[in-house]
Amino acid sequence: MEPQAQQLKLVVAISSRALFDMSESHRVFEEQGIEAYCNYQIEHEDDVLETGEAYPLVRKLLGLNDQFDGRVKVEVVLMSRNSADTGLRIFNSIQHHKLNITRAAFTGGGSPFTYAAALGAHLFLSADADDVRQALHAGMAAATLVASARPKAAGTDGGQLRIAFDGDAVLFSDDAERVYREQGLTAFEDSERAAARQPLPGGPFKRFLQVMHQMQVAAPPGAMPIRTALCTARGAPAHERVIRTLRDWNIRIDEALFLGGMDKAAFLKAFGADIFFDDQRGHCESASQHVPTGHVPHGVANG
Repeated sequence: MEPQAQQLKLVVAISSRALFDMSESHRVFEEQGIEAYCNYQIEHEDDVLETGEAYPLVRKLLGLNDQFDGRVKVEVVLMSRNSADTGLRIFNSIQHHKLNITRAAFTGGGSPFTYAAALGAHLFLSADADDVRQALHAGMAAATLVASARPKAAGTDGGQLRIAFDGDAVLFSDDAERVYREQGLTAFEDSERAAARQPLPGGPFKRFLQVMHQMQVAAPPGAMPIRTALCTARGAPAHERVIRTLRDWNIRIDEALFLGGMDKAAFLKAFGADIFFDDQRGHCESASQHVPTGHVPHGVANG
């Protein structure tokens, strides 16, 4: 009898303002203060919150649990600056939407990212840029969900999860990006050509991509529950170092788009990304008009 394979686990921590649309109550907090906010949440605790930017992604993440024959466990944990008292509305909304979220940290105004680390989160998604920066500084993959006027999808429990990543300062360090910004395109291309066989250092999302790859390997035969893409402004000859780096990491990425400076938005729409991660705000704003997007405030592009 063969020993049972150890279950692979993915933990995603998400803030309440990323999961649900809490713009109205947040406006009460900003305009009237914490006491008015607490009263507002308690008075409306039976009013179901509308879905937020990350809601469709969360449904699809949780739906992965039905696609791996028990080999993979995906857990979403809620992170909130609310107190447990004011957070009752959030849990009521989770139950209404039938989301299998059982763990939560309500920090009463404190930053929740430290609890995300304690819970073993591989990814932290939030609407609060300061919390995201702290998480990145602590070595966790993290992104700020970018608000968009595009129609929001309802979210499904099944279907293939599609995740797209920028390269420099996201999957990789910002070392090469610094050369480009300080010395220009020609120097960047010369530097990357010379270092083509030298693997790039890992960026904040390297570990998360590794877990995605491990999950793909663990998928039942013939199943493809996850598809990944690299969508980078790099073009030839700077492509070779990226390919060799992923090979050195022993990571397969399903699609690689080397766009040579072209706008990424149309390509991400064609890929059908459930979320895209990029370090540059301009790229994020463009992409967010078509697909859910997380800004990674890391590296030289973010000062």
